Amino acid sequence: MNIVLGIGGSIAAYRAADIASQLVKLGHEVHAVMTRAATEFIAPLTLQTLTRHPVIVTLEDEKQSWKPGHIELAARADVLLVAPATANLLAEFAHGLASDPLTSVYLALPRSTPVFIAPAMNVKMWQHPATLRNIACLKEDGCRFIDPEEGALACGDEGIGRLASVETIVGRITSAG
Repeated sequence: MNIVLGIGGSIAAYRAADIASQLVKLGHEVHAVMTRAATEFIAPLTLQTLTRHPVIVTLEDEKQSWKPGHIELAARADVLLVAPATANLLAEFAHGLASDPLTSVYLALPRSTPVFIAPAMNVKMWQHPATLRNIACLKEDGCRFIDPEEGALACGDEGIGRLASVETIVGRITSAG
């Protein structure tokens, strides 16, 4: 299965390395697309090494080819997995914004391509009415959510908002293929 792994700018971004590694070990082809904010938490080189493919962070990264990389990735994707997805990414997806390669891949996907979103954020952000509206909109658009877990959050708060376990995320993706 050809999986596009989108990585948002959350402290949980470091767990994308384990997700990518597990999916590759299972025989899947994984292409990582990161937001600029995600690179503050994990280096693109880590994901490039684990996936054995170049990592796209900016639209300028796509200059290697005459064909826009985000369009090609979207066309070849069997599934889009976004882990972690921040409140900002949820809003951009829900409102059709294409400000970077990840949001551009999302918009360029064929409607039949499954989209799995694994959010990670502060409990207050997760429960905010704007986030809840964006989640409802994305579900209506056919996105499948891998809900966050409850527990201690990186910010020191307790509650729902932790990225789902790597095992849960990988299990949901592999059962979809």
